[in-house]
Amino acid sequence: MIENSQENYVETGGLYETWPHVLVVDDDRRIRDLLCRYLSEQGFVVIAAADAFEAAELLKSFEVDALVVDVMMPGKTGLEFTQEYRVTHDTPVLLLTALGETEDRISGLEVGADDYLPKPFEPRELVLRLNAILKRTAKVVQVARKLKIGPWVFDPGYEEISAGEEVVRLTSAEAQLLKALGARGGEVLSREELARACGVDAGERTIDVQVTRLRRKIEDDTKKPRYLQTVRGKGYVLRSEEL
Repeated sequence: MIENSQENYVETGGLYETWPHVLVVDDDRRIRDLLCRYLSEQGFVVIAAADAFEAAELLKSFEVDALVVDVMMPGKTGLEFTQEYRVTHDTPVLLLTALGETEDRISGLEVGADDYLPKPFEPRELVLRLNAILKRTAKVVQVARKLKIGPWVFDPGYEEISAGEEVVRLTSAEAQLLKALGARGGEVLSREELARACGVDAGERTIDVQVTRLRRKIEDDTKKPRYLQTVRGKGYVLRSEEL
């Protein structure tokens, strides 16, 4: 079981084109060492950074398929790093947190994380969650039909929405949610149905958070949504057209 510790350390792994590439960001040397070794044994190519600043430098040279980021780091927290990273990137982010309160973990989803894992945790669970995130991302790429959502066009082959020359990036979780809603053509989907469709195993609140984030990107007025609407007592419905 992986818990908390103290020490700084950086490791970079060799590159194998067909393996998923993961960046681990944690100021705890012992945890970084354990994660790098375990993930490598499970078929991941791993690079690691001791803090958010080093991670940002590594990302200038390496492309990764997912990030594993500790929340409680000195200098810049994992939440701050994830929020800044989300401005220009949609690569999946899994947060590691020693914080036990639900609201603290929800904060991670609000800044754009795709999942979280509280410490202490079993390495096998981390691998399962990473694989689930990567599968969700792959599913989005396979869809070919575009959706018209008011002024926006959503092409599931690209995790973004566009209106003319304006392009807005989506996280993998937001894109999967939009795909799940759009695939049912104006039907009301419950939170449970959306959680299953998106591969989410973190409770109904997770879907609510992703809906809130998505509304900020597609709605003119999030308090009076026109396209992604709440149906009280039932769930959510997307008003869109196929192109």
